[in-house]
Amino acid sequence: MALRVGAFRLILDPASQTARGLAPLSTPGFDFLPVGRTKVRTGHDFNQLGDIHIRLRQGGEAWRDFSSAHRRGIIRALPARGAALAAADITGTMGDGLPLRIIREWVNERNSPALRFTLTNSSDRPVEIGGLGIPMVFDNIITGRTLEQAHAEASFADPYIGRDAGYVQVTRLNGQGPALLVLPDKATPLEAYVPIPTQRETDGKTVIVEASPRAQTSEGFYDWTVASAAYAATDWRKAGAPWNTPTSFWLAPGESRRIGLRFVAAPAIRAIEPTLIAQDRPVAIGVPGYVVPTDLDAALFVHAPAAIARIESFPEGALSVERSDGGKSGWARLTVRGRQWGRARLTLTYADGQVQTVHYHVTKPLDQVSADLGRFSTTRQWFDRAGDPFGRSPGILTYDREADRIVTADPRVWISGMSDEGGAGSWVAAVMKQLDHPDAAELARIETMVDRTIVGRLQVASGPHAGGVRKSLFYYDPVTFPDLYRPSSDWRSWTSWKKDQAADLGRAYNYPHVAVAHWVLYRIARNHPGMTRVHDWRWYLDHARQTIVAMMRDAPHYAQFGLMEGDVFIDILTDLRREGWTAQADEVERLMKARADHWRTLRYPFGSEMAWDSTGQAEVYAWMRYFGYAPQAEVTREVILGYDPTIPHWGYNGNARRYWDFLYGGKYPRLERQIHHYGSTLNAIPLFDSFRRDPRDTYLLRIAYGGLMGGITNIDQRGASSAAFHSWPDRMQWDPYSGDYGMGYFGHAYAAATYLVNDPVLGWLAYGGNLQQSGAAILVEPRDGARSRLFIAPAGVWLTLEAGKIAAATYDPARGIIRVTLDPATPATAVARLFVETTIAGGQRYRPDHGTLERGGYTVPLADSASEITLSPR
Repeated sequence: MALRVGAFRLILDPASQTARGLAPLSTPGFDFLPVGRTKVRTGHDFNQLGDIHIRLRQGGEAWRDFSSAHRRGIIRALPARGAALAAADITGTMGDGLPLRIIREWVNERNSPALRFTLTNSSDRPVEIGGLGIPMVFDNIITGRTLEQAHAEASFADPYIGRDAGYVQVTRLNGQGPALLVLPDKATPLEAYVPIPTQRETDGKTVIVEASPRAQTSEGFYDWTVASAAYAATDWRKAGAPWNTPTSFWLAPGESRRIGLRFVAAPAIRAIEPTLIAQDRPVAIGVPGYVVPTDLDAALFVHAPAAIARIESFPEGALSVERSDGGKSGWARLTVRGRQWGRARLTLTYADGQVQTVHYHVTKPLDQVSADLGRFSTTRQWFDRAGDPFGRSPGILTYDREADRIVTADPRVWISGMSDEGGAGSWVAAVMKQLDHPDAAELARIETMVDRTIVGRLQVASGPHAGGVRKSLFYYDPVTFPDLYRPSSDWRSWTSWKKDQAADLGRAYNYPHVAVAHWVLYRIARNHPGMTRVHDWRWYLDHARQTIVAMMRDAPHYAQFGLMEGDVFIDILTDLRREGWTAQADEVERLMKARADHWRTLRYPFGSEMAWDSTGQAEVYAWMRYFGYAPQAEVTREVILGYDPTIPHWGYNGNARRYWDFLYGGKYPRLERQIHHYGSTLNAIPLFDSFRRDPRDTYLLRIAYGGLMGGITNIDQRGASSAAFHSWPDRMQWDPYSGDYGMGYFGHAYAAATYLVNDPVLGWLAYGGNLQQSGAAILVEPRDGARSRLFIAPAGVWLTLEAGKIAAATYDPARGIIRVTLDPATPATAVARLFVETTIAGGQRYRPDHGTLERGGYTVPLADSASEITLSPR
């Protein structure tokens, strides 16, 4: 049964009346539902859009599950009256013993398809419904598709778990429009987003199940969950707090409740919020997002069809909120301040009775977060064990904060072997912390680790393979070391590499980690004399270069892909040229151009060893920009928007999609949507760059800042880091392993900056700083994690400091003058190193009023008190 409803072609299965197709008329050949899998996804336990899951009980009985998909039974078609397109009594397909009658309707509502269920208590006793879910089945299946086919045909779904204001957005992998919005009818809050299990529980009683397996090529499906109290009481008892308070509801004998969802098209991803407003939905925009350090003033802009009647914080006092002036075009402005570390929830109750939740995470001031990370990683994670047979001492190893100890032996050997992402993450984080916040004691240990362990053990020191990087120092050899491997663990899988496998040099993903260490130490040695003691800046820069050359020589297969932290290669190349090392720079540029020229020939130039990935886009984008391949850079940017959303929720805002890396870097390995895995910060880097090129596109800035700040929430109050947060409601906790978090901290430290923006609707805003307006002048005080980078969007001026800190900056829009106040000199930082870039094509050039030009930047002497630089357009 094919029906044209507004902007969609809706296809209903004639037997079950579930939806098999929901195709936008504007995009021939594309469907949001897995219509191409109809033959293999037919029958029992294959959930479809239009199914329903219920967990209920009567009296003191145990909870019972019912599902319209579990055993497909006979439905009874009903006359379609009024706006109804199709109707059926589906009680017969729900299973035996259901004390409800369920009527399902497909309706044309406001020229959009809508799905409605009416639940009526058909028994003579009250019924408590503690679990109620509607399967969100969209075509996120990459299995059997090429990368080109996946980007053209597949979609990802992201939830805003915001109760009555909640929605699900379904975006195409290629980042192009249209996007699908799933919106709630009255009494259909998005209380939780619950994964549909793919295996029955061992008791054999669970009937809510999905027959399609989860895999790296298929994330699986979720329930739009209206009521979740029964799940919280049974399945989630050992989990962290759910996003919203779990609820249930009662139906008296003969009583009914109607729930429903509408399906609306947004013409483009950037048009999602305007479409929500046009559909009379409450919309919230947080600046700089929903991660709030306690020293930062945040703003929340709300556009809703009814006035805000009540504002509540949970936990009480975790957030302070004040109503502010400054809203335009129907937007109300709230000033939000974090008061209590950790997760927090803001509940807005509107005059029409709707309830919206906005989810925040409060952190310490970011300089304290950085200090905590540096201290913890160089002390509690410091491994200095004489006679370690694998040569890991001294080193910084993966930490298990649940067991409160270093992980010295894991069957996924790289986790304990200081390489690959899951093992290198901890020491990469420790190194990157030094980029903006060098500490002499921490550097002393890091230099020792680099000199004695990374160079010569992890990295080949000499010979024909000098600069090559091994896959792991730790390996599995029970004959030589019979007592080192826990018998309770499984050492029989492919992950337990033998010695020769661990020593292999062919995995290019490991090379940026080592290059990062050399590059950071070069920058510190060059800009902070006396802080490094083992080698001079020339040694570190040359070893960074050698690492790139070795990668192209010894790991060419994986070098064809974009690599996490690969942006550092551009900085190494830039520094080679600044130092006048022309021959070395030419060699690196030639090697990198060969990669870029290959990517230029591909429609989607960011494949990886996985069928689909969000790892390589950042480096691919960077080289496309560097070599002037603008079309490929723009394709890459738009694809990032397809898997990296902006949503009023700290966990999903800027959270670049990742759902398999708990298998490779987490303590609890499973396929599960990860919250703020390293992709969040890495994918923010190209979005920041693209925004600086076009400051009108604030959508890019919002996603980028969400990812940048999301990557800080992984650090706990002691400074211990986590690979990612487990989003499934049966856990809702940070994974105990530090794992591959360092790749995420690389992105944060690399991109941390404050952005001053004059939004045409929301007014003057500071992303990453506190803002004051005095007359025509705008003052911003950076509170970002570096205080060494500042973008003045109206002027298109990008200021970066390799040494020195920005205390404050004032911008005069009328005259275009920028005054920057710098922190006083310190023993390690006697001068500031300032670089000034105009990022907008044809924009005015700015120069500071004093300073010596050298190596492409300005050397500015610092005073014992704060000093000021004035930059004027020339």
